[in-house]
Amino acid sequence: MMRAWWQAQSARDRRTLVVGAIAVALLLGWALVWHPLALRRDALEQEVASRREDLIAVQRGTAQIAQQRAIGQRARGDRAGKSLLALADATAREAGLGDAIRHVEPAGSRNVKVSLEGANFDALAQWMETLAGGYGVETTELSADRADGAGLVNARVTLQDAP
Repeated sequence: MMRAWWQAQSARDRRTLVVGAIAVALLLGWALVWHPLALRRDALEQEVASRREDLIAVQRGTAQIAQQRAIGQRARGDRAGKSLLALADATAREAGLGDAIRHVEPAGSRNVKVSLEGANFDALAQWMETLAGGYGVETTELSADRADGAGLVNARVTLQDAP
């Protein structure tokens, strides 16, 4: 039946139908195969670009961490053999907190607790910054209450040696 219909068509109509069938096949191939693959490739390229940016950010962060650790390790060597307990006491006195110190006591193998009363808050903050930047000592806990006088606090500070 189909063959009879095809034979009944003129040569011109048969050519037109063949060209049309080829065009439809190409369009279907593009719409069903090529276009979805191209869209997926573009999405994957964008994801790769995003992951590369993430990788660059992580590498920068890693470099900064390594630099900070190196600073901390160098700073630990600048103590001239002082323990964390002696370092905390000496640097607090140098920072002008000597009169405010009430207790400096060990709190484990790598921790020291310092209690201060009537300490100047700005001097306290500067002291903690000096310990962190200059000696690699981290402040792990800080509790401060307002004391009598402008800018004065009663504080409890826990210090920890950098790993």
